[in-house]
Amino acid sequence: MNPAAAPHPPHGHPPHGHSPHGHSAHGMSDLGRRVASRRARLGLSLDEVAERAGSTPGYIAYVEERLPTPGIEFLVRLADALETTVQDLTGYTVDVAPGGALAGRDAHLERIGTEECWELLDGPGVGRIALTGADGLLVLPMNYRVAEGRIVFRTAPDSSLARAAAAGTEIAFEQDRLDEAFSQGWSVLVVGAARTVTDEEAVAHLKDAADVAPWAGEGRDTLVTLVPRRVTGRRITVPGAPGTPGVG
Repeated sequence: MNPAAAPHPPHGHPPHGHSPHGHSAHGMSDLGRRVASRRARLGLSLDEVAERAGSTPGYIAYVEERLPTPGIEFLVRLADALETTVQDLTGYTVDVAPGGALAGRDAHLERIGTEECWELLDGPGVGRIALTGADGLLVLPMNYRVAEGRIVFRTAPDSSLARAAAAGTEIAFEQDRLDEAFSQGWSVLVVGAARTVTDEEAVAHLKDAADVAPWAGEGRDTLVTLVPRRVTGRRITVPGAPGTPGVG
């Protein structure tokens, strides 16, 4: 059965078993959580995702709240609607190191302009910071937000990042996205001085504009910003692959 044509109530109402408040009578599946999270990150409504995927809002809600395994044809359309891949949407690549796919045929490397680099970085995410620590060079995963032309981090007061910021040391920050299915993707590099934000008013302002909740847990209340000196980006595209300019 084509999942997009699977039985669901008319006018976008949720299937039987859903509460009128939009919460499932059963726990969300892992796929449902990933779909809902990705949709929220893109700022898309159920209607917008449904239109992109050629489905209905009610069925998208059903996938998010109850349906654990839609058919592959619908998953491909849903992944495309959410600007990701089936592998990432289903969690297949969670424990797999990126970059294992073969290079795409006739791949093209191009530079990304500064304005688009900032557009790609916008929103919450996890990237990597590179700095010199007590034991030499370090590369650490770090979640971040962008605010007022700066990269904002929260860290522990005794961390390598906090020490680098206290000294005004230059660090690098890298963020990327890879489409393993089509061997293409992009990366953005931001280089500049790390600064500790100590002024209470500035701290409150930044936390309001770009509150960062560290994945590593509590005790990380030192606010650090990266003031960019250089912002560069690169993109690899493969002719004929989804997402390539000129490809529908």
